[in-house]
Amino acid sequence: METNQTNSTSYDIAVIGGGLAGLSLSIQAARAGYKVILFEKETYPFHRVCGEYISLESWPFLELLGLRLKEMNLPIIKKLIVTSPDGSSIEESLPLGGFGISRYTIDFELTKIARDAGVLLLENAKVTDIVFENGGFCVKYNNEAILCQMAVGSFGKRSNLDVKWKRSFIRQKPNKLNNYIGIKYHIETNFPGDTIALHNFKNGYCGMSRVEGNKYCLCYLTTAANLKENDNSFEKLERNILFENPYLKQIFTTSKFLFSSPVTISQISFEKKSLIENHILMAGDACGMITPLCGNGMSMALHGSKIAFQCIDQFLQGKISRDHMEKQYIGAWNKQFSGRLQTGRLIQGMFGKEWMTNVFIKTIKPFPKLIAYLIRQTHGEPY
Repeated sequence: METNQTNSTSYDIAVIGGGLAGLSLSIQAARAGYKVILFEKETYPFHRVCGEYISLESWPFLELLGLRLKEMNLPIIKKLIVTSPDGSSIEESLPLGGFGISRYTIDFELTKIARDAGVLLLENAKVTDIVFENGGFCVKYNNEAILCQMAVGSFGKRSNLDVKWKRSFIRQKPNKLNNYIGIKYHIETNFPGDTIALHNFKNGYCGMSRVEGNKYCLCYLTTAANLKENDNSFEKLERNILFENPYLKQIFTTSKFLFSSPVTISQISFEKKSLIENHILMAGDACGMITPLCGNGMSMALHGSKIAFQCIDQFLQGKISRDHMEKQYIGAWNKQFSGRLQTGRLIQGMFGKEWMTNVFIKTIKPFPKLIAYLIRQTHGEPY
């Protein structure tokens, strides 16, 4: 079927993907006076697989965007507990700390702010390709197309565009960094609201922390092989594998589960990802994900959007060339996040296998300063 392309329909910036990075970048750009269009393949509000913990480094930025966090009665999270499959645990205070909010809520609130700022937000809009030509972009979606000067890919963990463009992480053979599945529930349970828990099990991790409305986010990641070995049944996987950790067994058997079925995602990759694809700036999970034990991917997405917009703004004002903008973005992003990602991969390498996780937890427990140091490496400064 032919694409209906109207040349008069042009924008300064097109953002593909309406998650945290895409929404926050769109708001910044629209408030700066740019004509912005944002494409989201789903309909708001909806749930996403996500740990739903944001470090406090992002609080000032979100308030500047217009999110009234102080009025939302959100839980402030100051403590961390990490457990191993045999029930060993370490507890530590979080030097910076964070807060809990569901993606269902924060994404929806940001959509209202974006629309008020003048962003044209298209829901149920699946982008099928983005082509760079004649110094600009043609974005193809739902058998239509628009033109724009700048295109930003913020389409999450894995999309049809990743596959179409044969991005490097897509071409990697399955390994311990690129073949994860994610499962998320909301639950009611008896657990301190100021604490985030990271419970380890065979070839996986489960995070739990409170969000708004006295609910808790329970989200775990594990390998596709783990699920396959349990007949592709989440119930069997949880009973046979997660329940080996006594903390997880107690949570799953005593909590009230609020979803009729879990929210899931497959083929999650923590491999390195390119920041630029054919002159398209990548943002959020599309340009790199921090490993699950380190959390904080939401903060990285938000901060990354600020870095991306600052570079785009200079380009659209004619202050720098496209090539300079791309190099500037890569340099600024790596300076801010590459250390976090490396630390995350290092920490993840110490977990996963049962015996290694059990030994590591017991070994590190007598060294609280080392624990605090590792935590600090996964958090940034307010921006």
